[in-house]
Amino acid sequence: MLITIDNVLTAEELAQGRQLLAEAQWASGLITAGPQAAVAKNNLQLPEGCPQLIALRQLVLGALNRNAMFFTAALPLKILPPFFNCYSGDTNHYGYHTDNAMRLLPDGSGYVRADVSATLFFSEPDEYEGGLLTIEDTFGAHGLKLKAGSMVVYPSSSIHQVAPVTSGQRLACFMFIQSMVRDPGQRRTLYDMDMALLDLREQYGETGPVVRLTGIYHNLLRRWADS
Repeated sequence: MLITIDNVLTAEELAQGRQLLAEAQWASGLITAGPQAAVAKNNLQLPEGCPQLIALRQLVLGALNRNAMFFTAALPLKILPPFFNCYSGDTNHYGYHTDNAMRLLPDGSGYVRADVSATLFFSEPDEYEGGLLTIEDTFGAHGLKLKAGSMVVYPSSSIHQVAPVTSGQRLACFMFIQSMVRDPGQRRTLYDMDMALLDLREQYGETGPVVRLTGIYHNLLRRWADS
């Protein structure tokens, strides 16, 4: 399931985030690459210990915590502290790869299972050439280049790439989420039910059938969710 969410960040948050990224010192993106990804990965990333990283992570996590669509799509149980990357110049691409299933927490205290991946864009589409994020699923390949402040959410099991940035600079936040519901088919069913319930409430209000269908949604979530 691939979901795009517009306006995750407010205009003020986006401006603040871009300023912090402009002030930061970048390191090689290989700092978080596994052996297979290291062959394909050629970008820059903010390292742990970067002075701007705490504020950037707080900004992104605060925006996610208030976003109902993100919750519905990901059903997050744990979110690995977000990372930030830059594609430009000679460090300009990340070839086709799949994300590791288990991601070590930055402080080394444990792991987060990567069920869902997400990319939050900080650069506007007209600020760089190339840099298309392509995600493969059972329905084919989907190329995305979203406006700044918007996000795409997709299964971490998907094969994906960032095409070479041929001019300009592509700034983004990427993150990994352990979902309460690890099965992607079950997450899709719950998402579809939730979206249908929203439509029914708008059309008919909290009628008896809508209340009962809402109960079915939550009973399925209870059955399928980890805690």
